[in-house]
Amino acid sequence: MANIKEILARNLKKNRRRLGITQPELAERAGFSTYYLGMVEIARNFPSADVIERLAAALGIKSNELFSVADHPEMAMEQLQQTILGNLSQEIENALDKAIEKRGGNIVIPNENNCKLPK
Repeated sequence: MANIKEILARNLKKNRRRLGITQPELAERAGFSTYYLGMVEIARNFPSADVIERLAAALGIKSNELFSVADHPEMAMEQLQQTILGNLSQEIENALDKAIEKRGGNIVIPNENNCKLPK
């Protein structure tokens, strides 16, 4: 059974990813550091009630939603799928960022003008 810090961390990350925003973006919206948000998302820190309210407002949800736990196996499976997809999306984004950085910021996207397909 997950403890309250882990439940908060999971729901915070899930809701942030649902909105498609990064940790720095959420931290800026809520008014505190990216480092602090990262520590909350990995269940190392537990925020005060004021910070929880600011996080919920920045995510556009009610603060109690940050503590919800799936009651049904179907909901748990859906949450797992969302978490996996969110993690996969983040890994792909990180890999693309690294590839672009490695190429000095220059990347060519193949199209019909610069890429001839065999006939």
